[in-house]
Amino acid sequence: MATVDSFQFLYREVSRSCSPYFETLALVGALYTARRVLLLLRDCCALLRVHFLPRVIPSKKLSQRFGDWAVVYGAAEPVARAYAEELARHGISIIFVTKDHTSVRDTAASLSQSYGVETVVILADFSLDPAASKSIEEAMRGKDIGFLVNCVESSSSAPQSLIDMPEQALLEFVRKNVAVATLMTRLVLPGMLERGRGAVVNISSGACSRPLPGRVTLTASTGYLDHFSRALHLEYGGKGIFVQSLIPFQIASSEQQAASSSSTPLSRQGWFVPKPEVYARHAVSTLGVSNRTTGYWPHTLQYGLIRCIPEWIWVLGSRVLISSS
Repeated sequence: MATVDSFQFLYREVSRSCSPYFETLALVGALYTARRVLLLLRDCCALLRVHFLPRVIPSKKLSQRFGDWAVVYGAAEPVARAYAEELARHGISIIFVTKDHTSVRDTAASLSQSYGVETVVILADFSLDPAASKSIEEAMRGKDIGFLVNCVESSSSAPQSLIDMPEQALLEFVRKNVAVATLMTRLVLPGMLERGRGAVVNISSGACSRPLPGRVTLTASTGYLDHFSRALHLEYGGKGIFVQSLIPFQIASSEQQAASSSSTPLSRQGWFVPKPEVYARHAVSTLGVSNRTTGYWPHTLQYGLIRCIPEWIWVLGSRVLISSS
């Protein structure tokens, strides 16, 4: 009995001496919890403001806000082609810049027929013709260019290390996704600044949010385009130019690609893997609202989850997946 009394006495004395520390720890815990709750509320409000309110609240026509014409570079990609179609649905005429006429010829004709807009296809291969920008400048002359859409070429092939990539393919990938996208922005910006309005939309990839083994060039080029967009918005945002960085995650292949592809997972559609048309409709609604977004609210949930994962766990998991594939 004496031993029990001694223990209870010791416990009361220790509790009394540690009471201030317990109260401090409880206060710190309460402050941390309150901070996390406030951040969660902020993210929820941002989700509603960017992805839902613009689709409910009517706004000015895109042509009135930014201009009548759009220049689209990288329209061979399904997401860029769908984005151009969504702009055409809003009455925006399209100038396609491509090095392969056949890849966008049918798209241009279809948009003209379906939406009654003008379409122009400019052949420009910057790797072969350093003066390719002259034909683009000629096509833009006298037009109210309100949009520039640059789209990164996303590779759907299996992961590949840097040293295994052919040199020519590597140079072409970097040239198209870094050099030419930057040059296109430089070509279109002067006219936008002169008119005091315009939108530059750079569609990269959610791959820029975390490093991916086997996808070195993709993560690097998308990271460049993302930071380029943010810096450009800082430099020209106060001059009437809206610069947006779109960082989508996986988007389903177009019907043509799905029919010709032997890899079925890439063409599988779902809630988190939308059709290009669905993604484009959501992304266009965020124009003028957010200068950096995934463009599609389920992808924003994915991005928020990825941000919560420590990078060392992400890298370890990526290596395990790569080695098992």
